[in-house]
Amino acid sequence: MANPLCEVFVTDAQLNAPGNQVDLAAGAAVDFRGIVRSFEDGREIEGIDYEAHRKMAEHQLRQIAEQATIQFDLRSVIIHHRIGFVPVGEPSLFMRVCSAHRQAAFQAGRWIVDELKKKVPIWKRPRFKSDALQRASQSEASTV
Repeated sequence: MANPLCEVFVTDAQLNAPGNQVDLAAGAAVDFRGIVRSFEDGREIEGIDYEAHRKMAEHQLRQIAEQATIQFDLRSVIIHHRIGFVPVGEPSLFMRVCSAHRQAAFQAGRWIVDELKKKVPIWKRPRFKSDALQRASQSEASTV
């Protein structure tokens, strides 16, 4: 393939899937959203604070996307990662992988997420609900 599309960015804005542009050579498009779940380590959370070295994170994401296009013969890869506070139920990651065949798209998507977790300098810190309740009660006690 001549010029696969690799689009990556790290943002503090809410993630929205980009529009569906049709690539007539792509027989498969796999979208993945990493959603913040309501429990982390068995404790209820409000959301997750994500921090990143933005330039390095985007550089690593681009390397992963480019490697995936070669390794899995992809038509395109889109990876958007959110930083800052992401509440429960919202995505912190959006990824779209397009290829000629579904097997390559599914395999590439899994590989990309695994590589992202190993190599990209994005750190997460859950905000536990019990901590928020404790802070609120301490705040109330200090105003009395």
